[in-house]
Amino acid sequence: MPPPDATRPRRGVRWLLWGALVALLLVAQSLLVGLTLSYEESRAQDRADAVAGAAAGELRRLVQRSLQSAQSLTWNDPPLAQWRFDAQEMLRQRREFLHIEMRGSGLQVLQAVDGPFRSPVFGALARGELELEALAACATARRLASPQVSRSYFVPQVGGLGLEVVDLCLPLDRAGQPSGYMVVTLALANLLEDAGNAALAADHELSLVEADGTRLVRAGLLRGAGVYQATRLVDLPGNSLQLRADAAQGRPGLIPNLAIALVVGLSLLLFGVVVLLARDVRRRAVAETALAEALAFRRAMEDSLVTGLRARDTRGRVTYVNPAFCSMVGYDAAELIDSDPPPYWPPEYIDEYRRRQAERLSLSRDPVTQRQGFETLFMRRNGERFPVMIYEAPLLDRVGHHAGWMSAVLDVSAERKMEERSRQQQERLQATARLATVGEMASLLSHELNQPLAAIASYASGSLNLLADPEADTPGLLRQAMERIAEQAERAGRVIKSVHGFVRRREQAREAIGADVLIDAVLPLVRLQARKSGTRIEVECPKPAPHVWADRTMVEQVLLNLTRNGIQAMEGEATPLAERVLTVRVKQIHARWVQMSVADRGPGIAPDVAARLFTPFFTTRAEGMGLGLSLCRTVIEQHGGALDFGPASPSGPGTEFRFTLPVPDTNRPVAS
Repeated sequence: MPPPDATRPRRGVRWLLWGALVALLLVAQSLLVGLTLSYEESRAQDRADAVAGAAAGELRRLVQRSLQSAQSLTWNDPPLAQWRFDAQEMLRQRREFLHIEMRGSGLQVLQAVDGPFRSPVFGALARGELELEALAACATARRLASPQVSRSYFVPQVGGLGLEVVDLCLPLDRAGQPSGYMVVTLALANLLEDAGNAALAADHELSLVEADGTRLVRAGLLRGAGVYQATRLVDLPGNSLQLRADAAQGRPGLIPNLAIALVVGLSLLLFGVVVLLARDVRRRAVAETALAEALAFRRAMEDSLVTGLRARDTRGRVTYVNPAFCSMVGYDAAELIDSDPPPYWPPEYIDEYRRRQAERLSLSRDPVTQRQGFETLFMRRNGERFPVMIYEAPLLDRVGHHAGWMSAVLDVSAERKMEERSRQQQERLQATARLATVGEMASLLSHELNQPLAAIASYASGSLNLLADPEADTPGLLRQAMERIAEQAERAGRVIKSVHGFVRRREQAREAIGADVLIDAVLPLVRLQARKSGTRIEVECPKPAPHVWADRTMVEQVLLNLTRNGIQAMEGEATPLAERVLTVRVKQIHARWVQMSVADRGPGIAPDVAARLFTPFFTTRAEGMGLGLSLCRTVIEQHGGALDFGPASPSGPGTEFRFTLPVPDTNRPVAS
């Protein structure tokens, strides 16, 4: 054992080392605390700068978008009525638009429209008392030949409130000469709120201020603490606004007695670690038992399901399948796991499935990916293709990280077979309806054919007489007779061909076809019945006629049924002969839709009949089947349109049936 005096230098060195270590830890901890505080302050200031810059850029973009929207109202120099309608629609779409005016070349107000979301802006004070800034902006806009934004001004409102607004003035020209102005009043508060939402400034207060610091408007759910602020200048045409971002965060504080708190905390932490280790050992045993039981229960539940389950990793490889999935495709689990490509993919669709899988897997980087369902085609071991419905959702691990995809797979081949049977039955009903329609027209058809047949017989008899007369000019007269026979035969052929083409059953095939082509196809059949009842047919179709994407035969059947119903509605004493007019109209009501209508001048439809008009097998005629209107609605709804009816005119008699058809894509061929 060393002497007592010998241990003192060692203790001194040890204590010196401990002291140096403690001092080093204190210095390091102080530096760490100081650097942390400085970093937090710098980060808060950088965040305020970023929010201010993003909000200023978004505010400029919103003003530019508002300018473009306002310019769209003056495109193609619309009349004042059309301009007013478009302005009202614009005010409903853009909440920052409060008021729109159309002014003449002398700045007099021609039209003014207020937004629907608040009381009129210039209700408390007339526009004439608050138009100084608008006049100045319009004068500058005319001088510079470009849109200008006025200085902001305050508009009092009813109830003691008010709005801070700016006026956007657009000079208008017609044929190269000044024709007037359009003035749009914008709410600064709405613009600032939209800019703040786009800039993700939920923890900042945004405000527009004057050069002297006077705040005009503010936006944000939080009040700024006045510690971290950033200012950006927003340059607009004819005006400049100053945007200020004020963070709600104050200066970071420091916990008092930090060293004591750290020592006590470390001591308590060490004791707690020992206690937690003992409790963790006991809990781990209980958890392992519960996990084994849960795993056994889950496995039994998955094995009993009739729905196929499939799990894939982030690379798209199969990691798990249940027995129902294996039974569905005819492969064992060992053959499916880690297979590339999976054996249940049809060989002809492998490239397409790889592309779709890559697109699907790329969504794993999106944290808000939702459950999705889609239909695709699988292949059994025997080569049979069958449709399946897949519902797929992200698969997360125990810490919430994306680990793959979990899919529920349903065999829908039985459902598709039932749908096919239903479609075939519907086609049979449609064919029956077409045959019934042609059967009802048989008498009219025979009457129409008797005329050309009688003419053919007459010309043939005259030709025989010419051949028997040696003194007659046989070649010339015989040639004329043969030409007349050919014309009458062609006429009879056209009638028969139109009926044959309508009755002929075929698979549905949609094509781009002109509305006038559809009408011309059924007019010969319609005029057969119209001649018998003395009905005049009128067609109102623009030139050139709009085109629709439809099945030609089905839509022709709809037109024929509606026109026949209209003609039959005007038969009898209720409609005088001079007023029997059936009108077929074509109108483009939307960029994607074309409306076709059939209007008669009959007595109209009774309310009790109107309630059951589209019910299958309901009819008011003893010889009818009650399938015409029901099949018409089915055909139009299969095309994505709608079929309805109403009065032909607000005060006059008659009924108008209207239906819509989609417009074809521009890259599709158009049938003639």
